[in-house]
Amino acid sequence: MSAGLAALLDDIAVLAKMAAASLDDVAAATGRASAKAVGVVVDDTAVTPRYVHGVRPNRELPIIGKIAKGSLRNKLLIILPIALVLSQWLPWLLTPILMIGGTYLCYEGAEKIWEMLSGHGKAEETVDKVGPEQEKAVVSGAVRTDFILSAEIMVIALNEVASEAFLSRAIILVIVAILITALVYGVVALIVKMDDIGLALAVREQKAVAALGRGLVTAMPVVLSTLSAVGVVAMCWVGGHIVLQGADELGWAFPYGVVHSIEHWFHDLIPAIGGVIGWIANTLASAVFGALWGGIVLAVVHVIPWPRRKKDTSPAH
Repeated sequence: MSAGLAALLDDIAVLAKMAAASLDDVAAATGRASAKAVGVVVDDTAVTPRYVHGVRPNRELPIIGKIAKGSLRNKLLIILPIALVLSQWLPWLLTPILMIGGTYLCYEGAEKIWEMLSGHGKAEETVDKVGPEQEKAVVSGAVRTDFILSAEIMVIALNEVASEAFLSRAIILVIVAILITALVYGVVALIVKMDDIGLALAVREQKAVAALGRGLVTAMPVVLSTLSAVGVVAMCWVGGHIVLQGADELGWAFPYGVVHSIEHWFHDLIPAIGGVIGWIANTLASAVFGALWGGIVLAVVHVIPWPRRKKDTSPAH
């Protein structure tokens, strides 16, 4: 009996070592996937504060919390299962679906730019004026936009661990989804509450601390307005990049080839900082393409006078 128990303990020890090795592999793969997805986090973080701009201070964190929950639902309940199923059986569908999402981002960014340039944008309303219904609309709009950004994050992460087993892929993507959501909305919450932190610091007795607090209070409206504008540009940038890269993967290499040519030209212009300049050039070119592509979609949806069916105005007999 003791020999049998020893053998069982040996088997458990072997299984434990295998499990530890597997966990190490999952941790390493999660790190790779998260690193690849972090680039999109910058865009997501820039886009989200726009949705709480002008909202009552005591409703900012609850709204961010609702958006964060919606984002996590997007990732875990919709995007993750679809991405896993498609990657397993229909991998060729991932790129077209992502391009549709990228087109929506371009359209939304172009619409905001058109509103700013034309002066025909919607009158700004805050939750103070219109109540809880507007809050629901704010959360709904933010979660819709987050869906596209979350899809890109998850697909980028999925591509990085495509060689892993199905279960490992699922575990890695769950971890990435939770980590990225916590990072993005933690940073967003800190940004939008920075003015309250400034107010708390401004009443401290230490002069340096109080001066820092006053500086934060003064700077935050400008920071939030700037982030709002950056969020619009980020939509065009991310959406344009998705569409360009997707077109390249589907065989239409010319548009992305032009962007790459611009990137390489700037890269070679000043070799010492060519990598940074090349990345900036690629980003700006993607944003310009995204704005143009979104403008085309905007024209199709809003500007072109679609024929409307005339109402029957003849008198009743």
